[in-house]
Amino acid sequence: MFDVGFSELCLIGLVSLLVIGPERLPKVVRLAGFWLGKTRSMVASVKEEIKLELQAEELRQIFKEQSGIAEVQQIIDETSDTLKSTIAPLPTTSKTQDDLDAGTVPEPEQHKEPLPTDMTTGQHEPK
Repeated sequence: MFDVGFSELCLIGLVSLLVIGPERLPKVVRLAGFWLGKTRSMVASVKEEIKLELQAEELRQIFKEQSGIAEVQQIIDETSDTLKSTIAPLPTTSKTQDDLDAGTVPEPEQHKEPLPTDMTTGQHEPK
């Protein structure tokens, strides 16, 4: 964090020995170590809480996406059911269905009603 090297530690130790004195230096070093340990554990717990909160937020986002996907899936299912119910009642004759299954094209049916006489001869009467 502070990138303290060996030479800096020696300098800090020498200054603290001169300022505090040799009798109180061991107590001060123990106290500084204690507070440094407490600070490290507090920082670690804060990091862990932040990590857990981020994971919880990610889970909330995933849950929202999943619920959105479920809504879209429900709309797709409803649309599919509507289309199936619309297409299902279309009538097909068995002959036409058999021809479609066989891959043949049915021939057009012949009209049983006779055509009018003037249409059959192809001659027009003069007016």
